Amino acid sequence: MQTFNVYGMHCAACSARVEKAVRAVSGVDAVNVNLLTNSMAVEGTADENAIIQAVIEAGYKANSTKRDRNNTDGRDIDSLTHLETSRIQKRLLWSFLFLIPLLFISMGHMLLSFPLPKFLEANPFATALAELLLTAIIMVINQQFFINGVRGLIHRAPNMDTLVGLGSFASFSWSTFLLFRMANAQIHSDHAAMHALMHDMYFETAAMIVTLISIGKMLEARSKGKTADALRSLMRLSPRTARIEEKGEEKEKPIKDVCVGDIFLVRPGETIPVDGIVLEGMSAVNEAILTGESIPVDKTNGQHVSQATINMSGFLRCKATRVGEDTTLSQIIRMVSDAQASKAPIAKLADTVSGVFVPIVILTALCTIVIWLIAGKSMSFALARGIAVLVISCPCALGLATPVAIMVGSGLGAKKGILFKNAAAFEEAGRSALIALDKTGTITQGEPIVTEIIPSKNVTEEEVLKVAFSLERLSEHPLAKAIVAKAEEKRITPYALETFKAQPGHGIEGLLGSSLIIGGSQNYLAKYMALSEALKEKANDLANAGKTPLFFAQNQLCLGLIAVADTVKDDSKESVETLKNLGLRVIMLTGDNEKTANAIGKMVSIDTVYANVLPDQKEAIIRSLKKKGSTAMVGDGINDAPALTSADTGIAIGAGTDVAIDAASIVLVKSRLRDVCAAIRLSRATLRTIRQNLFWAFFYNILGIPVAAGVLYPLFGITLNPILGALAMSLSSFCVVSNALRLSFFDPYAVSATEKKNAFEKERKDGANKKISLANKSSSQCDPCCQETKRGAIHALFKVQGMMCQHCENHVQSALMTLPEMIAVTADHTKGIVALWMKKPISEESIRSVIGMAGYHCTERLNKNTE
Repeated sequence: MQTFNVYGMHCAACSARVEKAVRAVSGVDAVNVNLLTNSMAVEGTADENAIIQAVIEAGYKANSTKRDRNNTDGRDIDSLTHLETSRIQKRLLWSFLFLIPLLFISMGHMLLSFPLPKFLEANPFATALAELLLTAIIMVINQQFFINGVRGLIHRAPNMDTLVGLGSFASFSWSTFLLFRMANAQIHSDHAAMHALMHDMYFETAAMIVTLISIGKMLEARSKGKTADALRSLMRLSPRTARIEEKGEEKEKPIKDVCVGDIFLVRPGETIPVDGIVLEGMSAVNEAILTGESIPVDKTNGQHVSQATINMSGFLRCKATRVGEDTTLSQIIRMVSDAQASKAPIAKLADTVSGVFVPIVILTALCTIVIWLIAGKSMSFALARGIAVLVISCPCALGLATPVAIMVGSGLGAKKGILFKNAAAFEEAGRSALIALDKTGTITQGEPIVTEIIPSKNVTEEEVLKVAFSLERLSEHPLAKAIVAKAEEKRITPYALETFKAQPGHGIEGLLGSSLIIGGSQNYLAKYMALSEALKEKANDLANAGKTPLFFAQNQLCLGLIAVADTVKDDSKESVETLKNLGLRVIMLTGDNEKTANAIGKMVSIDTVYANVLPDQKEAIIRSLKKKGSTAMVGDGINDAPALTSADTGIAIGAGTDVAIDAASIVLVKSRLRDVCAAIRLSRATLRTIRQNLFWAFFYNILGIPVAAGVLYPLFGITLNPILGALAMSLSSFCVVSNALRLSFFDPYAVSATEKKNAFEKERKDGANKKISLANKSSSQCDPCCQETKRGAIHALFKVQGMMCQHCENHVQSALMTLPEMIAVTADHTKGIVALWMKKPISEESIRSVIGMAGYHCTERLNKNTE
């Protein structure tokens, strides 16, 4: 993807014109122009010079953006924003300097009878001439509107400046025409005509239009500057120099000169210059700028450190592993920048409208003038209505509605460790209806640990662990690492084995002197010896709990077993419940065995679990889920990449592989599942803000243009002064940007009222289902009391299709128990039969209807008797 800076754009019509011009270039596959950042992203094989030439021919300027994050600290953005605001402020200062006397003459004297100098008070022509001169000066000060407006017309791409320029110039031209008529009246000493013409002049309107629009532009520029705060703060984090060790000496080098493999030194209190690995030293490092976590992380030999994090205590000697654009900070900056430069699909309507907005407004203004003239109104009245139409119309609000919200949202996400790669990710994540979670590394820690050591009779835990350590330290299996870590933690010394042999997928064995020691699964050890029923029963319980039992024996004697498990993350259960309260259906995908997968699913309250799933099967499952609604996928491994790519929204855990991160559209730096919930909330809040902005932008123009044209005048005598129209236009864009800035105060971790309501409803429903389930379970046991209750009841059996599990049974039972005549209900999904006991007869149609509304299909009644 090629990126460009585009200069000279002032409204959505400008950006639409640039997009249209570049899209016509051969080799361009896609183009996104961002009015807020004055940037353009182009995909395809088109030549860079051809793209720039297309922008120039459209009436604007462009240059290629070469990314060099090492040399960027945010000051370029600051300087551009400050320069734009400073220029507008100077224009406003000079404009007001001449506008005040103009208003004093035109309004103060004419409307409020303020005194004027004698040479003006008695001479209407001289007063009008003074207004002309003051207005002309103000128009020259704000000449940018007229230059850009004319340039747009020349390139057949009229924009907001064209509307402002036409409105101001029309007022000035009409007033100048009346000034010449006044001169003729003065020659004939027609004082009555001179005073009448004076009241029809719009010099102050011409000056006020450009001044008020400039005020709006200044407010807009300041607000736009605030939206880039997050990106600026990220860029400023990068250190400018690094302390490099060369031939035993310390040298200070610019960051851009640091290479992979260089040895750099970091003293306490200093910022780590590039990504690296610790070679020597121990310290606590504050990584809050990248992860948002305020608690420092201990670093020692072999551990990774990241650019811009702060060394809090000890001295560190490190080796550079990633520099320049490859550092973690640079990648985060690139993701945030790309997201802010991209365009959400929801903006397509606004883009389409913006492309034809200005020509339609100009045509509307002309029609307005003609219609009022035909209706018998004066030229001054008709012209005022046409000018009001021109100056109240605001294409800027349409163009800014989406990018300002995306910029603020992506900046806020970056501060929280949630990185959206593009604007489309904001939209899709917020619309997710289903979310699939990988198990290992996402729901669980991804690193197995020893959870239990269960020795046989007359054997100690230490003996079991020592034998296991002696074997497993020679193995490369992931479960072996957990046992080794546990043994090292307890400072156990292993035996020195004479031989070692691994049986992949089964177990391991070795010789300790003349003793054979073996370890592995229950089935593997059962080949060598008889295992006690107590141990086998315990192993089965552990397996049902999602743990892997490993048996160890010496000389045909089973010493005991060690349970190893990939433990569930602390926030997994709460996060799954939160996702449900957000209205999402939660699914787990794992390549693990069914027993372990179901146990983990039960721990975190996930109802739908897919186990023994291969990578290509994960992708196929995601494709099938997408048919039921917008689907998000959360994963961290290489095997998750196909599913992450296939999902509507791919969410990668930050500690995962580079492949998974590249495949995802959202990256969670902190590797926490609760950040998935935060990403969904932030996405929905951003999408809601975009909708609000688009609504008000369209509503403003749809309502304002007819009012400015005078549709209320025939009925209510209401007209809109062009000055008020200019004021409304100047404030419209400012309001859109300010509304987006409210996102800065949004807390993506706060529980909304809707979530609380959903949680309450779910708790109430679960409680009701539990009661019904207990009642049905009790009735199915046919205790004497229950039999007595059913003895006089009407009994019916129905064949029901669609029940797949216990959850389906509960759903059918709870639906039927809402009928007041119902006494008890039992359902059997294995046989597809539902049994009913009723106080009095219920029509089959009613029963079929209730079952159908629950989502199942009643095919027939099996028993015809009612006793």
